[in-house]
Amino acid sequence: MKKILIFWLMSLLGFSQTTVSFKQANALYNSGNYKEAIGQYDAILASNQHSAELYFNLANCYYKLNEIGPSIFYYEKALLLAPNDPDVLNNLSYAQKMTIDSIQEVPESGVSKLLNKTLNSLSVDGWAVRCIGLVFLFVALFLGYYLSHSEAKKRLFFISSSMVLVVLFTSLGLLFRKDRIDKSTNPAIIFAKETEVKTEPNLRAETSFTLHEGTKVLVIEDYNQDWLKIKLLNGETGWMASADLKTL
Repeated sequence: MKKILIFWLMSLLGFSQTTVSFKQANALYNSGNYKEAIGQYDAILASNQHSAELYFNLANCYYKLNEIGPSIFYYEKALLLAPNDPDVLNNLSYAQKMTIDSIQEVPESGVSKLLNKTLNSLSVDGWAVRCIGLVFLFVALFLGYYLSHSEAKKRLFFISSSMVLVVLFTSLGLLFRKDRIDKSTNPAIIFAKETEVKTEPNLRAETSFTLHEGTKVLVIEDYNQDWLKIKLLNGETGWMASADLKTL
């Protein structure tokens, strides 16, 4: 019992210290000390504390310093935790306008676009929370059906629970699909000011194209940890030095 109490006390103390550090970092940001604020935010991340707000504020610091690669990277990190946050989406859009590369995404069909929009409306954790909520709702409606003595109420509870069950199974399907997609795709942001993408994983290979800071790519293969095969949103692929990008 003492060990449990000590654990909770240490957790509360750690949370309190993180809150103080976060407020200090925000104060530094508001006063224009962006580099010092970045140091504070990084210290919080080093203590294994993560939140959309933390990534958002860190991205803002880099944006103010005109470091486009890191700013887009942390806006994207914030979006992973808060996919529909309007402030994050708005600031990310501004940062992306400062990138050099203009890559046209392969157009999607109407059904595919709607499915991807639905999937990306929530994170994996968000879909999981929704499924748990639907389970509780289904149980409550089923109990209402089981305990009700009125035929009209029984019919209402039965129809409602059946509809919730359908939504639950649909949400579970979307949850598993979202999880599978997130694990199979490995997005990354280019941090180098300029990097050459090769046809093969070596410096002597022919250059396919050149990319610049802030461009988002998908990592699809690695070679000896020094080279990564990447894919652009337009479908083009190539090899680039792993040191020139950072995976999300």
